[in-house]
Amino acid sequence: MPHKDILDAIRKYTDPFRVTKGKDFRLKDFDPGDTLGLKMDKQEAAELLQRGSEWLAMEQDMLYAQDSWSVLINFQAMDAAGKDGTIKHVMSRVNPQGVEVFSFKQPSVEELSHDFLWRYAVKAPQRGRIGIFNRSYYEEVLVVRVHQELLKAQKTPPKLIDKGIWDERLADIARFEDYLTRQGVVILKFYLNLSRKEQKKRFMERLDKPDKNWKFSASDVRERRYWDDYMHAYEEAIRATASKDAPWFVVPADNKWFSRLIVATAIVEAVEKLDLEYPEVAPEQKKELAAARAELLAEK
Repeated sequence: MPHKDILDAIRKYTDPFRVTKGKDFRLKDFDPGDTLGLKMDKQEAAELLQRGSEWLAMEQDMLYAQDSWSVLINFQAMDAAGKDGTIKHVMSRVNPQGVEVFSFKQPSVEELSHDFLWRYAVKAPQRGRIGIFNRSYYEEVLVVRVHQELLKAQKTPPKLIDKGIWDERLADIARFEDYLTRQGVVILKFYLNLSRKEQKKRFMERLDKPDKNWKFSASDVRERRYWDDYMHAYEEAIRATASKDAPWFVVPADNKWFSRLIVATAIVEAVEKLDLEYPEVAPEQKKELAAARAELLAEK
């Protein structure tokens, strides 16, 4: 299949969930249970995902060798949406040497002594690498917006905390992403769109199965009380920061096999667009290689 036809086929799966203009974005327009009419069993889904992961591995190898572009992948979601599993399955074939995953937990004393973007900026991926943020700087306009008492812990000057702070932070994030893209960082942002009903089902499964008890936290249930507040915060964040160069993908997450396929195809599409190639070997390097070959062949 010609190169263009492959990308066109991929876009059929990614375009329905891609958001590049946030002005008219409404979260309710995206169905968490959508599968684009696809029906397949677990084995079929796993085989298709494996092919996507193998393709991504080839692209990542060239990305690492070229040492010029880098990729930043942000994952955001409500609890139990499958972020960890998606990262594990989608990146299963990729060389760990070229990928770094960061899970941002409660900020340290040092991190709280800097601006709200500092701890994320220092973890931005090096050239040639893929960086994955399992929860990202968007937490600063999501969980902090829902639980505004966290602003005090961040040592934000009281006079700067007003009703415009969230619009200001979102504008700062958008400018930060613009800056990164101008430095050769490809940015992809995935919101795993889980329904409240499916989240309850997954929580119950964690409670009912002893081998999954470790995944459960009572705080997860408490956060469900703020579901509507979180949905509003996500909608505002996507509206303010969706762009052509740093798109959001609102990925249906009620069916894990489908969400993983969409994430994989979106990443493959973005990296494929870079038209990566292995670096050309300079004439002088070729002479050195020939000399090294001759020396090895001459050994007894």
